[in-house]
Amino acid sequence: MLLSPMRILARPFCGLVVAALIGPLAAWAEAPASSIAVNVDQAKLVKLPAKVSTIVVGNPLIADVTLQNGGVVVVTGKGYGSTNFIAMDRFGEILVDRQIQVEGPTEALVTVYRGVDRETYSCTPVCQRRVTLGDGDTFFKTTADQASSLSSQASGAATPNKAP
Repeated sequence: MLLSPMRILARPFCGLVVAALIGPLAAWAEAPASSIAVNVDQAKLVKLPAKVSTIVVGNPLIADVTLQNGGVVVVTGKGYGSTNFIAMDRFGEILVDRQIQVEGPTEALVTVYRGVDRETYSCTPVCQRRVTLGDGDTFFKTTADQASSLSSQASGAATPNKAP
């Protein structure tokens, strides 16, 4: 069967017209909701609409979201995995519903296994103890206690001594 020259020329344009009409709909249906990527033990600032008054976090063991003035939130990675947060105005209307993906640290880590107990060290540039989820209880507690003690001493040293 012979096709007329007009039908031969029109065929590619029909495909373009169909792609132009369906393409944006397909992209819209497949577009993932924008997610916030943050590393564990780190924070990220995210700008939201100024009228946000309430924040709900799906799993606060994975991430913490703190509302600041002017619609800024601080997203802090607490544990590995993903969760979501919902931001609402004072009338309960949902303004934002976003995913939070908490990933591992980006620094150079060395993991030491002593039997079933695990220890983690941050080696940038010198290896030092680092409290990481999954470390053995003794190592985790000892390291966390030392960090807490150092922090208390630093806070105490910063305040002037009161005369008796």
